Amino acid sequence: MRGGTVQINWHDLQPVLSLDFHPASGRLATAGADHDVKIWTIASDGSDDKLPTATFQSGLAPNGTAHSSAVNVIRFSPSGEYLASGADGGGIILWKLHSTEDGEAWKVHKTLLFHHKDVLDLHWSHDSAFLVSASVDNTCIIWDAFKGTVQQKLEGHLHYVQGVAWDPLGQFIASLSSDRTCKIYANKPQGKLKNAEKMNFVCQHTLVKIEFQNPDDSKPPVKSHLFHDETLPSFFRRLAWSPDGSFLVLPAGLSKHSSEVINTAYIMPRRDLSRPAIQLPGASKAIVAVRFCPVLFKPRGSNSDGFFKLPYRIIFAVATLNSLYVYDTESIPPILIHAGLHYAAITDIAWSSDAKYLSVSSRDGYCTIIEFENDELGQPHILPGTGELTEANMVCENKEQATVDVMEVDAGANKVKTAVSPVEVTPPPVSTKSNASTKPTKKRITPIAIN
Repeated sequence: MRGGTVQINWHDLQPVLSLDFHPASGRLATAGADHDVKIWTIASDGSDDKLPTATFQSGLAPNGTAHSSAVNVIRFSPSGEYLASGADGGGIILWKLHSTEDGEAWKVHKTLLFHHKDVLDLHWSHDSAFLVSASVDNTCIIWDAFKGTVQQKLEGHLHYVQGVAWDPLGQFIASLSSDRTCKIYANKPQGKLKNAEKMNFVCQHTLVKIEFQNPDDSKPPVKSHLFHDETLPSFFRRLAWSPDGSFLVLPAGLSKHSSEVINTAYIMPRRDLSRPAIQLPGASKAIVAVRFCPVLFKPRGSNSDGFFKLPYRIIFAVATLNSLYVYDTESIPPILIHAGLHYAAITDIAWSSDAKYLSVSSRDGYCTIIEFENDELGQPHILPGTGELTEANMVCENKEQATVDVMEVDAGANKVKTAVSPVEVTPPPVSTKSNASTKPTKKRITPIAIN
């Protein structure tokens, strides 16, 4: 493994607010406060003493003809045909890939105008047909990407919606807000539209507080909020689903034990999205983003201390305001810690589709690129059939009692309390309409900390 901050002029030395890798070509797209979206080619000469290089290919918004304000988020569609960008002011642009004599070009396909305030996060449905956006106007909107029309508006948050994630199996959408709540929406289709079920997402859970047993049995339990409030020094709370849809990871977690305050992220098993099953070890700063590696890896057989039982390993990255942690589902501590990366807050994380590169962006105007060598992350897990997700079991083996004892959940208008216990999760079988793309690679990693 090698990598570090690439010292080039990414966005005229202005904050880099988001980035994403194209699922096929591997090109890196970045978005910045300079109103532009740029495409880069990432390469490496294989030498241990040199960082990966980023070569500028094109700018998608030359002369300010597209976005007229800071671009907060960019996401390629799973098909690779489209790129969505969301900016201050509420504008979203869908770019479409075109072949040209010079190679390729991204041209404006649709402009989506309905949000009346800044767009902070975006996520595609797995079939690339729909897009969900999160905004400072306290709402999420589901868009029909082909028509450029509003499919559904999700309301209920009382403050900025700073993160949104679409379940790869298509059943759930999760949103995270600075009102200190996470909402889980379930798709409950109503009727049919042109021989297809009409999408209808309904709020199923609102995660608000946790309840701890008081050390003094004579006193009532202590309630505490799950998440940071609006004073969190970041506009982003980028949550993420695992590639197989078996669990969801929520950033911006805040756990209070007596006078101690712990920054954390929560893992939500698919079978019970009303409560966290696992709390990641505390970080020194608030966690602002989560991103999963798109490649699944073969188990190493070192799961004796882990919380999951899966036929493969899942790897994901967690970014705090100033550090990067990489976890896998076979170990409790992180397998990689990269600290002191930037002089300002980290804003986003991206993995290349072959798991060779992991990149983060920062408000200091630079990006860090980490390159993994062959077999460093492990051997890829080849799914049976034609790329369909396997139906897997996940068990939360809480050998040590979870820090969350009782959780306050607002399910619609009724509040209920749920005791936390070990959770077994069985994701539903995946239809051929929503296959997960996993491109094999050969990697291996050992625990390492880099300052």
